[in-house]
Amino acid sequence: MEHMLLDKISEEIRKNKKVAWATITKIEGSTPRKEGAMMAIMEDGSIYGTVGGGTFEAVVVEQAKKCLQGGESKAFHFELNDEEGSLHMQCGGTADVFIKIFQPKDRLLIVGGGHIAVELFKLGKMLGFYTVVFEDREDYLTYERFPDVDELLLGNIEEQLENYPMDEHCFVVIVTRGHRHDEVALMTVISRDLGYVGMIGSKNKVGYVMDQMSEKDIPQAWMKKVYAPIGLTLGGESPMEIAFSIISEIMAVKNGKKPGHMRDQMKE
Repeated sequence: MEHMLLDKISEEIRKNKKVAWATITKIEGSTPRKEGAMMAIMEDGSIYGTVGGGTFEAVVVEQAKKCLQGGESKAFHFELNDEEGSLHMQCGGTADVFIKIFQPKDRLLIVGGGHIAVELFKLGKMLGFYTVVFEDREDYLTYERFPDVDELLLGNIEEQLENYPMDEHCFVVIVTRGHRHDEVALMTVISRDLGYVGMIGSKNKVGYVMDQMSEKDIPQAWMKKVYAPIGLTLGGESPMEIAFSIISEIMAVKNGKKPGHMRDQMKE
């Protein structure tokens, strides 16, 4: 049972979903379950395992849902008796429960496997991102180029993007080998609720792609979410310098900050 529960928790984490893991850490007197009993509460409200059922479990689930919403792990103490402030149960004992929240990991989704993608991958790994690279050219998608990458997805980029689960913890960078591929990739993800989506290119190329999208009646609200041309104006033209400007922009967006000099804050 415990192995099945752990497998389910691992499965949800791989899907980049939040999970609450509730464990009875200490008991005194009579309680529905013993120390070590555990259950998992998922974002969609589904429950796996049990800490005893009844009123006690219902309250644990309620607290777990609050922890999921707040994104914070917490410890709880429950009085299982009929006294004021208790759970009004007849067990008579007490139980301590720790609810551990597994947060989704930020994902850097790199569309394209060229020189900039390689450097961007390195920076993403250094910053703790779960890294995924999409590419339709087998020679460009190798573990030699992307050592320690979390996922390499080879094949039709449009299909791969359509089938990949994405949410606000995903940061998408489109750096394919040409504007046609960039446009297809952007069209595929632009409607998603993402943490960030950016596309490389000159002003002319970006203008062309945006014009094409306007002709296809893509909502302006979606287009305004796109960071293109991508990156901050840090200067430099090498793949690493460009990648650094991109990851800097991503970090600013992720942290809700406007790029600027720290020294300027001294004047405020």
